Amino acid sequence: MRLTEQQVRSLYGQDVQDRSGAKIGSVGQVWADPSGEATWVSVKTGVMGHHESMAPLDAARMQPDGRLQVQYDKATVRSAPSVETGTNQPLSTEQLAQLYRHYQIGEQAGPPPKQQAGGPEMVRSEERLRVGTESEPAGAARLSKRVVTENVQTSVPVEHDEVTVVHEPILDADRGNVRAGIGEEQREMELRAEHPVVGKDQVPVERVRLNKDEVVEEQPVNAQVRRELVDADVPDRARRNR
Repeated sequence: MRLTEQQVRSLYGQDVQDRSGAKIGSVGQVWADPSGEATWVSVKTGVMGHHESMAPLDAARMQPDGRLQVQYDKATVRSAPSVETGTNQPLSTEQLAQLYRHYQIGEQAGPPPKQQAGGPEMVRSEERLRVGTESEPAGAARLSKRVVTENVQTSVPVEHDEVTVVHEPILDADRGNVRAGIGEEQREMELRAEHPVVGKDQVPVERVRLNKDEVVEEQPVNAQVRRELVDADVPDRARRNR
């Protein structure tokens, strides 16, 4: 990925995403090759303390919002060889070789390291911790819906008919219009009354969902490493004091 000088300056502090879009950390520092092209960045992951993991800019791309997306997963970047925070030293040949091996990319051509002429020599080795992270299941969050029954009390106005007996005397002036008769007779009036009726409507009242946030925390790591010590057995007469 070729970047302009302005784009390189804008990288500092930007979020770094892995190839799936998950956040790894933020850009700490940028390294360029002899031609001035930006080739490596360090990523502040919040896991390595005073060290920042290295990531190649090869095949990386800048998102429209300024974030940097590398073409590796989060675990690979976080377990990559690291540099001290705030260092301004160029990457050594050994560091580059470690990075090429870690990311499984071909080493760039360059002058081979020169061997010093001298007597017998041996290589002293030591173990160094490579601390990273590995994702594993940590349980599951579920949403469950169940039905409960509860009593609801309310009131509703109801109507009913009530009967009142009214006696009206027939005046002398009206008797000619009223037919008189003696005998049994029955009349009916229909009465009505309301009673409560209960119906139920199912209505949506709210949405419930689960949100997941990624939280980065530091955990101490204690491990034992081995290193070699070289002892020289030189006769006193042949020993040179330095």
